[in-house]
Amino acid sequence: MGIGTSIFLIALGAILTFALDANVGGLDLDVVGWILMAAGVLGLIMTTLIWGRRRSAVPAATTEQPVEYRRVEEPVEYRRVEERRDIAPPL
Repeated sequence: MGIGTSIFLIALGAILTFALDANVGGLDLDVVGWILMAAGVLGLIMTTLIWGRRRSAVPAATTEQPVEYRRVEEPVEYRRVEERRDIAPPL
């Protein structure tokens, strides 16, 4: 459900609940209006959450190459590291 559909359901529910004073046999229009407004609010929340995730997952378009491909070849320096420990005997 999109944002437009959610807003439409909220508006339709508000019209049925607050603006109309009609009786339809076996159907309470106030309850139908509240149900439509609740569905619209729920749809709006869900749409916002889904679109928020989708937009944050899209990387920004860039024309530059990634950093690992732009590096200048540098000589690799290897160093040997020795570790010495003095262990005292238990007392």
